[in-house]
Amino acid sequence: MNSTTIRQSAVPASAVLSSWQTYPWRDGIQIDQLMALDRVTVRTRHSVYELIVVSSASADVLVRGGEFFPEFTRARLAGCTLGGSFLKLRSIYIGFHMEFALGDGVIITSPVRTIDLETPAPPSSGVN
Repeated sequence: MNSTTIRQSAVPASAVLSSWQTYPWRDGIQIDQLMALDRVTVRTRHSVYELIVVSSASADVLVRGGEFFPEFTRARLAGCTLGGSFLKLRSIYIGFHMEFALGDGVIITSPVRTIDLETPAPPSSGVN
């Protein structure tokens, strides 16, 4: 007699889509909540990236850093991921990998360690 036992396999919580609905999205930024010309410096495990927001609505940025962006290059920040099919759109979060769309290709970074945001100073009114 042949028998087969089937058991439920362990699935990491990050693989279950419903777990992301209740995830406390802290320790990160949403590009679509920034302003044009805001600067973001992101340190990943292996590189430092400088981003300048071109269009917050479309997440178009100028990005420099890492192996693939030796000088400022226009790209779209697709979002951040843990490496599976889940992508948090137009965002950067600590522990996640940034994903850039560039032409027909995609560049995925090592995990994000720190995020620094620099907003331009408002123009002075010229009135003393």
